[in-house]
Amino acid sequence: MSNNQQQSLARVAPAIFVALWSTGFVVARYATTDAGPLTFLCVRMFIAAGLLWLIATGLRAPRMARSDWSAATIVGIFMHAIYLGGVFVAIDLGLPSGLSALIAGLHPVATSVAARVFLREQLSRKQIVGVFLGLVGVCAVVIEKLDATDSGVTTGAMIAMMVSILGLTVGTLVQRAFGKEMPLLRGTATQYLASGVVLAVASGFSESWRFEITSNTVFSMLWAVFVLSLGAVLLMMTLLARHTAAKVSSLFFLTPALSTIEGAILFDERLGALALVGLVIAIFGVRLTMQTSAATPDASTA
Repeated sequence: MSNNQQQSLARVAPAIFVALWSTGFVVARYATTDAGPLTFLCVRMFIAAGLLWLIATGLRAPRMARSDWSAATIVGIFMHAIYLGGVFVAIDLGLPSGLSALIAGLHPVATSVAARVFLREQLSRKQIVGVFLGLVGVCAVVIEKLDATDSGVTTGAMIAMMVSILGLTVGTLVQRAFGKEMPLLRGTATQYLASGVVLAVASGFSESWRFEITSNTVFSMLWAVFVLSLGAVLLMMTLLARHTAAKVSSLFFLTPALSTIEGAILFDERLGALALVGLVIAIFGVRLTMQTSAATPDASTA
């Protein structure tokens, strides 16, 4: 692949990631119709881990160093078991898919602050403004959705979403700090395996491994494994290796825009004027945050 092709792919990669990732909240709503949320995720993680390991073996991908195993395990538990588990449980408790995406959109703020404290990653003034605008935009949409929602916003669902944000934040920081040199295919497969084990235990206690084979679960599983676990997550790991944690996490500000539109089309979830204004503000904030200033060197140029 030529340098021009690589640069073109690098430019469109964030947009592809956002488009793929946004569908995860819709999939969660379909998946939890005939299966327990944690049980569905457990099956998904084990299938994805097996497929990735087979692909890595077939491609003779680099093997894991001994030091990579612990980081991969931690990232897998936080980024996949805790984050996805929280989202799926919240949606299973009735939280609309669009609103769950909007609340998850607060994750970049937590990641940006934590990255500055623990990883000493510096943001330019323009990027700080971008993070702030992203937060304002997401909050505007959340406020409207809370006012317009008559059911589904329960204490349990909100706690699950807060836990999910914490999980993704910790997972992103650990991946950025210790997993940049980790072999992509085998490293991600290890993350899935670790999260699958945790989810198997959790689903056994809370759901008795409830999983019905229906058209909903089969289609949701195929999409979740191939589009999300293989496509979107591998793309996110690649982006984390090239960009700062704050820049990559800022892409999550864009996810609510597409997820809300998808929820409005598929589930008739209301999309009002305030939501539209908030989404525009969030998109502008992401554009600022993703810009690299001379004072803030990017990992891809290091």
